[in-house]
Amino acid sequence: MKSRAALTEDWPLPEGFIVSLNHRTRRRDGGRTLIGGAPTRVLYLSPAGAGLLREGTLRVTDRETAFLADRLLESGIADPVVGALPEIDPADLTYVIPVRDRPEPLNRLLASIGRRGRVIVVDDASRDAEATRAVAARHGAEIILLPHNLGVGGARNEGLSRVTTPYVAFVDSDVVLPPDAMPTMLRHFADPRVAVVAPRVVGLTGTASGTWITRYEDALSSLDLGRHPATVRPRAVVSWVSGTTLVARANAIGAGFTSTTRAGEDVDFVWRLAKEGFRIRYEPSALVEHEHRSSVHEWISRKAFYGTGASWLAQRHPESIAPAILSPWGTALVLALAVQRRWSIPLAVVIFAATAARISRKLSRSERPVVTALELTASGALAAITQATSLLLRHWWPVVAIVAPCSRRLRRAVVLAHFVDSATQHLRTRPQLDPVRFALARRLDDLAYGAGVWFSALRSRSLRALIPDLRARSKV
Repeated sequence: MKSRAALTEDWPLPEGFIVSLNHRTRRRDGGRTLIGGAPTRVLYLSPAGAGLLREGTLRVTDRETAFLADRLLESGIADPVVGALPEIDPADLTYVIPVRDRPEPLNRLLASIGRRGRVIVVDDASRDAEATRAVAARHGAEIILLPHNLGVGGARNEGLSRVTTPYVAFVDSDVVLPPDAMPTMLRHFADPRVAVVAPRVVGLTGTASGTWITRYEDALSSLDLGRHPATVRPRAVVSWVSGTTLVARANAIGAGFTSTTRAGEDVDFVWRLAKEGFRIRYEPSALVEHEHRSSVHEWISRKAFYGTGASWLAQRHPESIAPAILSPWGTALVLALAVQRRWSIPLAVVIFAATAARISRKLSRSERPVVTALELTASGALAAITQATSLLLRHWWPVVAIVAPCSRRLRRAVVLAHFVDSATQHLRTRPQLDPVRFALARRLDDLAYGAGVWFSALRSRSLRALIPDLRARSKV
């Protein structure tokens, strides 16, 4: 396997490629110090490098600017300016659509694609395969009829084996593709290291979204990864993407998806490619619409299903699956607050101050090391508290439910975590749903996913997917 340095040398960014510092990046010391990325790090630029980024963007003009742009992309400090990238001929793209017993959604999807490229529909042993065949024929799509159900990963692979174009789009049948979604994602392949691009997945428009569950999903769907672009890899801000819609460079993905599992195959797919040195991009300006589940039973079942892939992923990617990533000092700060003693807040302040002092000593090249260290420590403390809250309410809730009746402090922590989490998410997403039902849906979401994780852990006889990563990872 080639190193990232070798990949950068072999696959340089093309002349004219433009990157821009993203919303998480902070500039200090006249632009010579950049703070951001995933995980958070500090990059020091030479005066010449800072000059190139004076306006927050960088255009590739030679080998040096290509190297700097690649480093900014790889660190997660900058993103491509997608509108400035060249277009790719739609004829270079093949659509692969796995489907089982969904003729009406399939018809809707194929209508949204139109005649913009080759389409391969893979019928994964539908009970009424003729209905699928008829819909595919109506839209001029090719059809593969599988005699046995392989699951979505196996069905995608069957379609992939027939692809002859440079790029392939894997699209689930319950999706609608707006006209500009694919052209936008295809632009990212101007970067020769990009293997996969994923869009933002939002709720289906033009339908009566009548239930409180669909209104919650419209605001806080598990498939919607936010409005900011990102490099996707384990432990990054966007650490995974859904297989709902993915566009890939065909010669980079080999045989495709692992077909031995029914859950988590999409996460495994992108993590394997990231380990090989490829880039995976999340591009929220490319929107695709997904038909959310509207009944409580179907919705809870789907959330639990998502959780069942955790233990399988833990076996294949043990270093990437941890439900929380806490530094030693972050763990100490959280524990100090969790015990809820009189000395808890003073001890947390001491831990915070000591950490900021330690970080400031590492920032000797910064003009304001103390201020920068305080910023880094504050963001780290907030991340640690947020992740601890998620452990209580989502991943560890079965244990919490058993212990809480015996511990007033734990009950208090759970209640506080619930109200803070529900209120902040309601304010952030501004759903078309009252706070009470939003909070109920939020907890049901966590309970269902956590139940799926525990079910998979007990079935595999391994708790690896439930154990936080407490190793230090300083990038300062």
